[in-house]
Amino acid sequence: MPLLTPSRRRVLQIVGASAVATGLTGMKRSEATLRVLAVSDMHSAYERTARLLAAFATEVRASPAPHVIAINGDLFEHGNVAAVRSGGVVDWAFLEALPGIAPTVFNLGNHDNDLTPDLAEVVTRLKALGIHVVSTIRDTRTGRTYAEPSTTLTLGDRALRVVGLATNALGTYPAASRPQLDIPAADDWARAHLAEALTGADLVMVMSHAGVAADRGILPLLPDGALLVGGHNHLQFQHQQGRSAYVHTGSWTRAYTVAEYRSDGSVTAVSRDIALDAPASPRLADLIAATLAAHLTEEERAVLGTSPHALSLGDTGRAVAAGFARAVGADAGFIGHTTLGTGLPAGPVSRYVFDSVVRFDGKLMVATVSRDRFDGFMARANQDRPMPLADRNGDFLYGAAPGALGDQVRIVTTDWCANNQAEYFGTADLVFEEAPGLRVKAVAASTLLTA
Repeated sequence: MPLLTPSRRRVLQIVGASAVATGLTGMKRSEATLRVLAVSDMHSAYERTARLLAAFATEVRASPAPHVIAINGDLFEHGNVAAVRSGGVVDWAFLEALPGIAPTVFNLGNHDNDLTPDLAEVVTRLKALGIHVVSTIRDTRTGRTYAEPSTTLTLGDRALRVVGLATNALGTYPAASRPQLDIPAADDWARAHLAEALTGADLVMVMSHAGVAADRGILPLLPDGALLVGGHNHLQFQHQQGRSAYVHTGSWTRAYTVAEYRSDGSVTAVSRDIALDAPASPRLADLIAATLAAHLTEEERAVLGTSPHALSLGDTGRAVAAGFARAVGADAGFIGHTTLGTGLPAGPVSRYVFDSVVRFDGKLMVATVSRDRFDGFMARANQDRPMPLADRNGDFLYGAAPGALGDQVRIVTTDWCANNQAEYFGTADLVFEEAPGLRVKAVAASTLLTA
């Protein structure tokens, strides 16, 4: 039987239960004039959705400052079969609960019409929940943006101007919707329109789902003391520029960012990880369990193998990359960062869980390069490590070389990265050949899991 979206009364019960579950003991003094709770790229990652809701309730109850919740795109995910079959009932229940915790603003990403192909319908439903929506995506049917690019939230005696920018990587949006989408490059839009959008603003937050490469062009355009929330690249970091903060909040609901506008005019930010055993909203947790029970098949519940120990997202990527190399007899392997969803958990791993770790299948492709070129590829790979903002390029690879290297290096990667090598490798002249009979998911599973 299809699951129904919870009533408003039930949503309020969810929020109330979350506050009780977190064991709050009172308010804390704060020098913050406004706190933003930001998250990007959730991708229907249900293992932590109820825990994130509880964490947001905890943050708001623990500080007397006004709060805003900022959802910076890609809350939905077509790769989660339970999300698709249920119509995203969990995602919508989460969204419905948010305005009861704090004013909420949503910047549209490239996966937010994964479950509802017409983005206009998504925006209408978000607004009906009391959520502010911002976007630079234009509807080719009307010539207007799906939502206004900017909005102002009044919070006591302060006001927050919010601007939302989208990625113009049209190939990352659901194919059926692409004829309805007209998207300017985020940094071009910012150079042409951001100053006007910020005229008369008090506090400023720009939400960009365009990735690091575009954000580097936006950051110098911000007034000092602004917040730039980035997304799309599944990164997690904080960068301070003067009194402004630029943050990426992580992905797959593994973390969120708390940004504070301070009384001295600065913005500071800290990332908070969400543990798999963190306090959860009981009723949303129950809804998630019921949704999975109703919509997963026996094949999807079947255990593919066992993971000896949990791995971070980056370590999962490097393990898979090394597995690719061993499978084809190459010297080194690479896998694109968004081919992966979340890090490998410990213990038995079902097909459903594995599909959230390795999101996409495909062919393995092999090429030979000089050692110097390989070293250059590795220098821009593995961007889960601390590194200067100038060295981040947005789309990146997890790379690993499991053995000794010579003057010539045989590399292997996925067909997606081979076909989009300019974004991932920074070059367009690599000549790849298919490694016959090998597929991404099968090699990854044999690498990560034991029988």
